[in-house]
Amino acid sequence: MRQLSIALLTYSTKPRGSVVHTLALAEALAEAGQRVTVWTLGRGGDSRFFRPADPRVELRIAPFPDIPGEEFGPRILRSIQVLRDAFDPTGCDVVHTQDCISANAVDRCIRTVHHIDHFNTPELAACHERAIVNPYAHVCVSAAVAGELLDGWRIAATVIPNGVDAQRFSDAAGPSGAAARAAWRSRLGRYVLTVGGIEPRKGSLELLEAYALLRARMPDVQLVIAGGETLFDYQDYRARWEKRAADLGVEPVVLGPVDHDALPPLVAAAGVFAFPSTREGFGLAAMEALGAGIPLVVSNLPVFREIFTGVARFAADPAELAVQLAAELDGDAVTPDAREAGRSLAARYTWSAAAQRHLELYRCLG
Repeated sequence: MRQLSIALLTYSTKPRGSVVHTLALAEALAEAGQRVTVWTLGRGGDSRFFRPADPRVELRIAPFPDIPGEEFGPRILRSIQVLRDAFDPTGCDVVHTQDCISANAVDRCIRTVHHIDHFNTPELAACHERAIVNPYAHVCVSAAVAGELLDGWRIAATVIPNGVDAQRFSDAAGPSGAAARAAWRSRLGRYVLTVGGIEPRKGSLELLEAYALLRARMPDVQLVIAGGETLFDYQDYRARWEKRAADLGVEPVVLGPVDHDALPPLVAAAGVFAFPSTREGFGLAAMEALGAGIPLVVSNLPVFREIFTGVARFAADPAELAVQLAAELDGDAVTPDAREAGRSLAARYTWSAAAQRHLELYRCLG
């Protein structure tokens, strides 16, 4: 078949879920013989992505310098305009955007809706709505999100699940990763890990409440929070979270963004992975934890029931979350078969399969 020229657009170079998705999908499409260019914004002086990319993928990073004192709404509008000014669709067979900013920066596109958000900032709310309504075709990474899109907008989306680089996390859990795991355990002790930073969508306050309950039973256990690079301003929420931590008398370890190569052993050294999100599209970080053979406790969301039933524990509130985390840390349910079931599930979600599904869609729409 004829080689396609594909433009994938995202809003950042930081390791957030949709950015990780964009780069990995681009590489898998290039591996499948397509010509792929990734377009994004270089925020805060970034001139490269959070990790090296396959050289077969062309990277176009538009400088997006910080403006001191810039309010959030104008920053959204400037993000759209800078990416619009930078993007050149000449020769593209497919323009595929991965977020509301990139979908607003182009005139005609396919859009992946990773999850449905609800925003109070007027500029972002309008951006979100246009990015759902205007694209001529839609992809969702789970049937649950596709159902939200159908119910809320009467838009039928093609469901193409995320891929997962499961082998990277499986290797970190094996003999070759022993030293790196030991280094994390020496630094952190026994810990519950979550990845995604401190923000409302990640259920950070709920996890904090659960951790306080867990500490009463297991005072040696740390809560470790990794990640957190985001476009959005969560300072007020972060302040509430810090005050609540002080009130509860707990001190979680907040690592912030973790280097790409350091993340797999951090995950593989955890006692349990907590993912109490209030909204998600798939749960890539949780699937990576399964790839490392780490027990998983998630919130009781339809999308998580769809994807993680049989390999995770579910919790509806902080009290139940604490109970489920304790059960995994006790080791009563963490059998070799349970670990293998999680690894097997993660291994089934490959980027090559995702790329082939995308190519089928592109050619069908073309």
